[in-house]
Amino acid sequence: MRAVVTDIEGTTSSIAFVKDVLFPHARARLPGFVREHATRPDVAAMLDDARALAGDPSLDVDGVVARLVGWIDEDRKAPPLKALQGLIWQEGYAAGDYRGHVYVDVAPALRRWHAAGVRLYVYSSGSVAAQRLLFGHSTAGDLTPLLSGYFDTGVGAKTSPDSYRAITASIGLAAPAILFLSDVPAELDAARAAGMATTQLCREGLAPAGAHPAVDSFERLDGVVGA
Repeated sequence: MRAVVTDIEGTTSSIAFVKDVLFPHARARLPGFVREHATRPDVAAMLDDARALAGDPSLDVDGVVARLVGWIDEDRKAPPLKALQGLIWQEGYAAGDYRGHVYVDVAPALRRWHAAGVRLYVYSSGSVAAQRLLFGHSTAGDLTPLLSGYFDTGVGAKTSPDSYRAITASIGLAAPAILFLSDVPAELDAARAAGMATTQLCREGLAPAGAHPAVDSFERLDGVVGA
């Protein structure tokens, strides 16, 4: 494998970190953040995008806040919400409120693979900005120098083979030379349909799906990943 594309939640990082730390922080902070920064040009543009997505351009700030909080509770992957969450998390990381969780085997493996000339990428439903923050402020230090690029759902849904074809084209390698890592079988199925090699990460007792090679640690991929 000459390149690795990895998912985040359940693969490099605990699902609990995102679910129990990042999302609650963003939900609690969002109303105050929006009201404090509603006139800031970038935030104002995100609020306008939220109004457009809600189909109601007349929403005032409180109305937009209510819609955004509702989307959080629905787990709706709305682009303006993701953008605002990224700004809020940026504040939290900068303040030292938390660090991005990565499993203990991840950073050493990324460093080994990077040193061997393997190109490393991230593909997550979280925004590229949020991905950079997590790996830039991780429990293992700043890992961003090891990463060649980031992809989010701007390239398409994670269960669509076309998304992985777009990623392959962006990376510029033949699909079979790219290894996609995820804990989600449907994502692995889509990557395989696009021609990529696949491996399922089975963290914290997750059972292998059976259709893909499965490992419980990045260490077990050293014989597969290499320039």
